[in-house]
Amino acid sequence: MEKLKIAQIGTGHPHARDAAAALLKNPELQVIGFAEPSPEYRHPESPGFRAPGMPYGSMRQYTVEELLEMEDLEAVAIECQEENATEYAQLFADRGVHIYLDKPGTHGCASFEKLTDTCRRRNLVLQLGYMYRYNPMVQKAMEMVRAGKLGKIYAVEGQMSLCYPEAMCSWIGKHKGGMMYYLGCHMVDMVLQFMGGLPEEIIPMNTCTGQYGLDSENYGFAVLKYPEGVSFVKTTCAEVNGYRRRQLVICGEKGTIEIKPMESVVQGTMLKASAVFSTEGRTEQIDSQPFDRYDAMIQDFVDHVRGRSENPYTFAYENALFRTVMACCGWAEKGE
Repeated sequence: MEKLKIAQIGTGHPHARDAAAALLKNPELQVIGFAEPSPEYRHPESPGFRAPGMPYGSMRQYTVEELLEMEDLEAVAIECQEENATEYAQLFADRGVHIYLDKPGTHGCASFEKLTDTCRRRNLVLQLGYMYRYNPMVQKAMEMVRAGKLGKIYAVEGQMSLCYPEAMCSWIGKHKGGMMYYLGCHMVDMVLQFMGGLPEEIIPMNTCTGQYGLDSENYGFAVLKYPEGVSFVKTTCAEVNGYRRRQLVICGEKGTIEIKPMESVVQGTMLKASAVFSTEGRTEQIDSQPFDRYDAMIQDFVDHVRGRSENPYTFAYENALFRTVMACCGWAEKGE
């Protein structure tokens, strides 16, 4: 079988470098090059392009228009800045190209739902880069929950924080919901998955700590009320050592799982996750084997495109998740 022809759109997303590396080392992909729509990242002399470890110097650079005109381009990975991601994904979906989208990048549910509808109608793969879906401890926890080992789940608590420099905190201020929009979405995904559905009420409590004298909503907090109990998501870019304290707690009638840290760096891009599983009076701590955050994710995308497997995250789920994220950000019901 010929290799799948893929290109990367954008280099400005914080995950762009690691995603590009995963694309380049996948033996089933032919990475033909990349396009950079944003002027600040477009040229080899720009700081973003020349950042240490960036692989783009060895890749052919195209314009977005040139890639759109390629009849044999089969897939794209969207790694541009958040606010433009869905816009570029839609352009390629309209041309019948499969989409890996780092995560929904749009300020309205209508544009994202237009994208999912296009992909559904055209039988295209749309894979979202919610990174904890492929975390080995999250996957083990989900296996235990589905097997009934924790009993009925009544609450999920997710924390995903770090400490950003001023420039990044300023950029976060461009988005309604700030950190809830940018990173909190990953934990909202975890709440919906482990709770098995949508909450009956969402209470956004996002605010600003005054970090660097900015007015960005750099402290995100949302309460998701279910009939069984109350779950929450917290995220901030002002927490010293916040990365190491990222945590997911799943509470069930028969047991509790605490995953912390969600990721710790082992070497280079290799990570490790740790978890404490407490069930029926027994407590066990488990560390995962080293893993790359993007390898399994990209391989899954290839498998979906090749028809070897079906994406378990349906368009209906992705739409419901994005609407929930928007509600946690404090947007109106329709997310516009």
